[in-house]
Amino acid sequence: MNYYAYELAHALISPMRMAAQGLKMQMQLPFNPMAMTPMGKSIAAAVDVFEGITRRYGKPEWDIHSTHVDGVDVPIRIETVRRKPFCNLVHFVRDDWVGNGTVLPKVLIVAPMSGHYATLLRGTVEAMLPEHDVYVTDWIDARDVPVTDGRFDLNDYVDYVIEFIQHIGERTHLIAVCQPAVPVLIAAAVMAGEDDPFQPMSMTLIGGPIDTRRNPTAVNQLAEQKSMDWFEQNVIALVPFPNAGFMRRVYPGFIQLTGFMTMNLERHTKAHLDLFENLVQGDCDSVTQHREFYEEYLAVMDLTAEFYLQTVETVFQTHAIPEGTFMHNGTRVDCGNIRRTALLTIEGERDDISGRGQTEAAQDLCTNLPFDDKFHYVQPGVGHYGVFNGRRWRSEIQPRIRDFIRSTEFRRDRGARLVVNGHEAPYQSLQDEDHEIPEWDRVAVSNMKHG
Repeated sequence: MNYYAYELAHALISPMRMAAQGLKMQMQLPFNPMAMTPMGKSIAAAVDVFEGITRRYGKPEWDIHSTHVDGVDVPIRIETVRRKPFCNLVHFVRDDWVGNGTVLPKVLIVAPMSGHYATLLRGTVEAMLPEHDVYVTDWIDARDVPVTDGRFDLNDYVDYVIEFIQHIGERTHLIAVCQPAVPVLIAAAVMAGEDDPFQPMSMTLIGGPIDTRRNPTAVNQLAEQKSMDWFEQNVIALVPFPNAGFMRRVYPGFIQLTGFMTMNLERHTKAHLDLFENLVQGDCDSVTQHREFYEEYLAVMDLTAEFYLQTVETVFQTHAIPEGTFMHNGTRVDCGNIRRTALLTIEGERDDISGRGQTEAAQDLCTNLPFDDKFHYVQPGVGHYGVFNGRRWRSEIQPRIRDFIRSTEFRRDRGARLVVNGHEAPYQSLQDEDHEIPEWDRVAVSNMKHG
């Protein structure tokens, strides 16, 4: 019933939103004598804030049209290369190297399926594009998937990841941000156990809940304290008519968003009060920055009930992954089978979603992975969002991931070729002091400690 009440509230508030938009237009008309008065600016700012917080935000666009390579803007084409009921595999194609023999490391970025769209990783993708062939999992809102397309749970998530890796082919590198650290680790273990020829060359797990018993956060504690019956009765709902997924059982995105907002309610309240002040003062840069963030943050999607409930139970309550009891299609998953996929785990010092040590736990689970293939890094001064977006991501974290990918390929195949600073070069040149490469390229992952 919560879902129907939410839809009804949106319908009832629509006339108020239309009236607010009309009032805003009147207050901003150049010939309105009140337009430039403090009262007129305050009224326009107030209705602008009201319209923004009551709007229903749809799926954002990727809005990535080019990347900067060797001082030149290179066009980007976004292609859907694989379609599944609950996810599309999206490829960011760089036309400058297609067909010219240049080899870029292939990277599959597995976006979180935790309430927000994959476009939340726009900054992650933009930082990887100049020197990588990038693919992204673009998850579909469960409310838009007809019930005739069947169920989708954590095991299906793992199967999707494996299928996408096999589609991309050999020498694929994985980057999992937050929630998908769990299914990506499982997928690597399953492929290793089956001796799949397309096993990923490396996987980077960023801020993921591998073992939530380590430094549990408020999110972890809530998931552990409540019973599965409580979750079933309080957060699961049926998709209302006339959505395509009518009658599908889901964990609604607005409930997830409410949880995120209440965790930092004071900060979000202050952000909107600041927006009001900036609108009155005409601070366009601050207004644009606020809108860009919240248009992404407030765009949410529903998750299938079976995926959400299975994740809560296996990841946060029974801890099936670190305990070694997780079953995938009837077979126990053993991370000790991973021997050929190098591992990098990254955590944020101030992460309040996945606490310190939770992602690093993957290092202990991959018992048969060579010491030289295991690395861990903690980024000082950042929270959960900062480990995959923002200034610290671009300047400190992404370069380490790039070096990790390059050093992995260097160790696996010294005869391979790659692009360094926009130029094709043998991997051996990474050790060549005469080659014009930044210092952190030459030392590769020396700034990261081994797991």
